[in-house]
Amino acid sequence: VCLFLMAANVLEEDSMEQDIESPVTIHQPKLPKQAREDLPKNINKECVKRKIQRYVRKDGKCNVHHGNVRETYRYLTDIFTTLVDLKWRFNLLIFVMVYTVTWLFFGMIWWLIAYMRGDMDHIGDSTWTPCVSNLNGFVSAFLFSIETETTIGYGYRVITDKCPEGIILLLVQSVLGSIVNAFMVGCMFVKISQPKKRAETLVFSTNAVISMRDGKLCLMFRVGDLRNSHIVEASIRAKLIKSKQTKEGEFIPLNQTDINVGYYTGDDRLFLVSPLIISHEINQQSPFWEISKAQLPKEELEIVVILEGMVEATGMTCQARSSYITSEILWGYRFTPVLTLEDGFYEVDYNSFHETYETNTPVYSAKELAEMASRAELPLTWSVSSKLDQHAELETEEEEKNQEDQNERNGDVANLENESKV
Repeated sequence: VCLFLMAANVLEEDSMEQDIESPVTIHQPKLPKQAREDLPKNINKECVKRKIQRYVRKDGKCNVHHGNVRETYRYLTDIFTTLVDLKWRFNLLIFVMVYTVTWLFFGMIWWLIAYMRGDMDHIGDSTWTPCVSNLNGFVSAFLFSIETETTIGYGYRVITDKCPEGIILLLVQSVLGSIVNAFMVGCMFVKISQPKKRAETLVFSTNAVISMRDGKLCLMFRVGDLRNSHIVEASIRAKLIKSKQTKEGEFIPLNQTDINVGYYTGDDRLFLVSPLIISHEINQQSPFWEISKAQLPKEELEIVVILEGMVEATGMTCQARSSYITSEILWGYRFTPVLTLEDGFYEVDYNSFHETYETNTPVYSAKELAEMASRAELPLTWSVSSKLDQHAELETEEEEKNQEDQNERNGDVANLENESKV
């Protein structure tokens, strides 16, 4: 927007320099959406910093909407998953509608068979054998359809052996009714037993922290499980969501970069009995290698954390997600301990799960700290090298001195020989 205003001002100034009477058409430049969102922030002081849009919300739901999907038929090819993914009100509506439509459909066919055979004209005639006994209208045919498909069988309306078309329809409705029951009941069972609700009891700390641990700058966050039943084979992953531009000028929105939380050492495999602090060491392979405390609020990034595992009670895979933006990353803080030893057991105080306390932490980036550490070791390196150089120079001087002494001796001997000859 700022660039758009500056371009408009420039065009207005140019038009004022031209003749007033000459008609001048000013075409305001139309910038692409990407250019409008990624303008330099130092163009104008009136430019307001763009709010960071979350990719994954704190409750784990992805903030992405799929639009302009033309191949909608793909949803129908996987109708079971489509029904399971629907909201409960739509799922219940479809559940009721499927059974009602099938009952009405087969009830209509039963009524047509009775009408075409003339059973409606011989109601109460004891000498006439109808297709279905005691079927005297559409309502009774609808009730018979319900009894047949649900296998209730009250015994009042009964099919006779003098109606072959009725027997065939009875077989078809029984088979189709079983298929509808299996499909809809299976859909409802999967909908009820989904492990999404189990993820509600997996909690993440509200904030992530950056502080020193074992002499290294680390990014940390805490995870916990509120239930007594454990998550089996629990594992943790973290992704950095940040837009980037390649060396060739290609803009990649929401680029995903792995954040190592112990993949190579096996620390990403969790025994989640009590709350654990997940640590990411900020080293040369870390995307936070060059980020300092002053630079962190200026970064537009998001950290997405994913906790996966199997529910011990059902064996189904469960996944819980959360995210942290720059305003939720605290520099120079640590998490308050929540585990205490009581009489014969350990107790977890979840009131302090999200609490942090300030600690002494350098404000420099990990790269700057590494450079400072290397500079602190340089004087020792210089002293050793200087001593070696001095030792080499002394050896050279001694060799030159010995050579001069040898030459002087050789000169004295030559002079003595000449004097003796004289």
